[in-house]
Amino acid sequence: MQQNFFQKLETALLAERLRAYGQNNPGSCAVMARYLWNIAVCETFYSPLQMCEVALRNSIHTAMTEFYKQDTWFNIADLTPWGYEQVGSAKKKIAKTKHPVTPGRGVAELQFGFWTSLFEDHYERNASFLPAGIKKVFPNLLKSLHNRKKIKARLENIRQLRNRVFHHERIIHWKDLQYRHGHILETVGWVSHELEEMSLKLDRFIETYKAGIDPWLKRLNHHWPARTSYPPSRTNSQDL
Repeated sequence: MQQNFFQKLETALLAERLRAYGQNNPGSCAVMARYLWNIAVCETFYSPLQMCEVALRNSIHTAMTEFYKQDTWFNIADLTPWGYEQVGSAKKKIAKTKHPVTPGRGVAELQFGFWTSLFEDHYERNASFLPAGIKKVFPNLLKSLHNRKKIKARLENIRQLRNRVFHHERIIHWKDLQYRHGHILETVGWVSHELEEMSLKLDRFIETYKAGIDPWLKRLNHHWPARTSYPPSRTNSQDL
C-alpha cells in the first residue's frame, strides 16, 4: 500500500485512532490491516451481543412483572438512585416521541447498563428480588451457579465489551476475546437454548478472529495499487 494512500486514510480516519494499531512500528500497511481486522472482529460481536442484551432485558422484565405483579414494575420497584434516574430518563425520551410510556417501550429504551445493574447487591439486600429471581431470569442456569456476584461480574464484562464494540474502539489486543465470546453465547443459553442455537448459526467470530490480519494485508496490497489521482465521488449531492 503506497504511503500517500495511507496518509490520506490517516487524515480521514484521524491519526490518533490509527496510532492505537501501530505498536512495534509494523508499517503503514500492517497498521491499516489491524484497523480493518478490528472492524471485522467487532462486526462478528454485533449478533451475539444483540441476542444477549435483548434476551436478558426481556427475561428480567418477565421476572420483575411476576415479582411485582404488574408489567409497569419499574414505576414501583425499589431501585437504586441511579436506577430511578435511568427510568426517568427513558420516560422523558419516550415522551418526546409523543408516544405513551408502555411497558414495551420502557423496556426497549432502558440501557444495557440498567439491566446489568439489577444484579447489584441492593437487589439482594433491599429489594428482595434476588437470589430467587436468578432462576426466573436464567431458567437454564445450574442452581450451583446461582451466585449474584459472579453473574454480575460476567454481565459487567459483557457490557464492557459491548461498549467498546459499539463505540468502534480497539479490542483485538485483548487476550481473552475467545473466552468473552464464549461467555456471551453461554449467557444467551442461560435464558434460552433455542436462542443460543440460533446465535451459533449466525456466528462468524472464530473464523474471523483466527484469520488475523493476513486477509486484510492481501486486500490492501492487491486492491489499492499506487495511483496518482482518484475519480470524483459518484454521490449526487441532490441525493443527500
